[in-house]
Amino acid sequence: MNNTTAITAGILAALTVAAQAGPVAPQAGKEKCYGVALAGKNDCAAGPGTSCAGTSKVDYQGNAWKYVDAGACVSIDTPKGVGSLTPHKG
Repeated sequence: MNNTTAITAGILAALTVAAQAGPVAPQAGKEKCYGVALAGKNDCAAGPGTSCAGTSKVDYQGNAWKYVDAGACVSIDTPKGVGSLTPHKG
């Protein structure tokens, strides 16, 4: 691999990581549901000290959301309670 190829590969890898750190793009037929994602599996919003998608620290973190089927959020039961359409502590 020459230097130009190595640099290009490095730039592409960095861009891929940066893209994953932002929120997951909105999805048709889905809604944001807080408190239902497993640690590291959130689609975004995980509070101070996090960069976004995939950065939740604990399972069912109340300020981290995951896309779920529209209308299903508040019926998702977790060990910490049901899903929420708004962020909450927990």
